[in-house]
Amino acid sequence: MMREPHKRCARALREEVLAPEIQRVWQANMQVYGADKVWRQLAREGVTVARCTVERLMRRMGLGGVMRGKVVRTTVGDAKAACPLDRVNRQFRAERPNQLWVSDFTYVSTWQGWLYVAFVIDVFARRIVGWRVSSSMRTDFVLDALEQALYSPATRA
Repeated sequence: MMREPHKRCARALREEVLAPEIQRVWQANMQVYGADKVWRQLAREGVTVARCTVERLMRRMGLGGVMRGKVVRTTVGDAKAACPLDRVNRQFRAERPNQLWVSDFTYVSTWQGWLYVAFVIDVFARRIVGWRVSSSMRTDFVLDALEQALYSPATRA
């Protein structure tokens, strides 16, 4: 605390008034409001304050909103596992169909949870030649996408 409170700057005085208001709004809303919602509520109540000020004060007071959804862990690293070689030296060009395929998988949030999508792309045609969707992140669904690409009529030509 300062020895001479009357010499404090206007910002410090204003923050001293705002902090309890921010705390009150956050508490009144079951401690789930983030800075944006607290700022909007204060504006509805006629309190004029910048959103960045609310963010800063909430951070200083250790207050935060609740984040929706689950955190999905998509990578489980293994430091001991051998790293595969880059066999194309990041040159994603092909002179004919089926000369070079690349693959990847990603995840998508849906109303019913997370879905994982694996796909195989023919670099020459720039077209998906195999794909699969799964509700779990397991190796077999990636291999199923590769198998679809291998046995697809489009890749046999």
